[in-house]
Amino acid sequence: MTDHILDRPMRAIAEAVRDGSISFENLMAEAVARHERLDATLNAFKHWDGAGALAAARGADALLATGHDTGPLMGLPISAKDIFGVTGMPTFGGTTREMGEQWATDGPVMQALRRRLAIPVGKTHTIEFAFGAVGTSYHYGAPRNPWDAAQHRVSGGSSVGAGVGLAEGSSLLALGTDTGGSIRIPASVTGQVGLKVTIGRWSTGGIIPLSSTFDTPGFLTRSIEDAIVGFAAVDPEYNDVEELLDELGGLEVSALRLGVCEEHFWDNCAPGVAEGVQAAIDGLAGKGARLVKIPMAEAAEARKCLYDAFLFGVEGLSYVREFFADRMDDIDPTIARRLQAGVDIKAVDYYTNLRTLERLNGVVCERLSHVDALLVPTVPHTPPMVAEVEDIDNYFVANGLMTQNTQPINMLALCAVTMPVALDAAGMPVGLQVVGASGTEERVLAAALAIERQLGTGRQRLGVPPLIAA
Repeated sequence: MTDHILDRPMRAIAEAVRDGSISFENLMAEAVARHERLDATLNAFKHWDGAGALAAARGADALLATGHDTGPLMGLPISAKDIFGVTGMPTFGGTTREMGEQWATDGPVMQALRRRLAIPVGKTHTIEFAFGAVGTSYHYGAPRNPWDAAQHRVSGGSSVGAGVGLAEGSSLLALGTDTGGSIRIPASVTGQVGLKVTIGRWSTGGIIPLSSTFDTPGFLTRSIEDAIVGFAAVDPEYNDVEELLDELGGLEVSALRLGVCEEHFWDNCAPGVAEGVQAAIDGLAGKGARLVKIPMAEAAEARKCLYDAFLFGVEGLSYVREFFADRMDDIDPTIARRLQAGVDIKAVDYYTNLRTLERLNGVVCERLSHVDALLVPTVPHTPPMVAEVEDIDNYFVANGLMTQNTQPINMLALCAVTMPVALDAAGMPVGLQVVGASGTEERVLAAALAIERQLGTGRQRLGVPPLIAA
């Protein structure tokens, strides 16, 4: 693949349009061409509307010519996980049939991006009801991880097509949701950035629910800088991207206080994962960052609360029975088995564990208040080949390993961003998870931006995925 303006950071693309180097229409034509070249191999999208995106790009060109400028997301291609309502596009939610009108209109997050005149090109595949971290679907197969040209490896879930679409080059920001890792996992294993905000910071309106307690909307991008552009567009606290970038970009690596721990997050790491993350941490320390040891036994305790009361399964089963009872007989067997596990959970255990998690959140947030961020591996497991998880028991083992380091962040109501820092022994991307206390997204993003400026973006550090470069 040759370098193209579409491969630059969002703000550089915006500058190229405004100085006349390229039009929105020509940018979109390149995104559409990349999709047409790679989609048969990668299978990132459930629904694609290239013609509609090109028409919208021409409209953006016309508006810009009149002086109407909505910022760096204007005219750029974005995608949405197929549990987001997007006006004018169908929603399947990973199931075999289209959802009703209730789930087919823009919610607040999509509305915020529309106000910036970002252009949805399509809906990326999701695991059914967003309930799975591996990236395989009984109904639609598995989008292919572009980092392995020889074997069909999974690309993580449940926002399974999001990272693949970014790698494809057909979108620059991919909306997803994160209940137990469903943004950070696919971002990590496809070499992208993935942002998980604090529960309740952004509205889940217009999004098919899995867990009303833990669902959080967010997105994947190709860099931390692009994630900050997206954050400024979605978050109601901000109106000006440049001001936010100036505010967050003033932090130098030498000024960072970075938490490190020995518990939980370093267990079960595949060859090259721990080594890649540790090398990144050592590199930051070598540039002056101060490392502060933080105990994190609460991570394992929080995950135990999830499983002992099967919190996602209880809430997910409730929603499926209420809204989608007519689909119960057609659910992916792996999803059905996990949902049914919620039937036997006692209400007293459910509420007791929620209170325990609230207590643990207070303990951990106080500890994290003394550092800019905690650094840990994002996914300890090399994404398996599809054939390896066809057996349902093998699937559950892989699902547990892939969520090991992301679920505690959700259970503890923290915020986090994952960024690519290395390739593991199998040549698959390794993510560094930058974690902060509840409501400290700006602090986490500032730390992550300083880290990215020191270590480089994913493309600079890892190169281009083999299937994309071919």
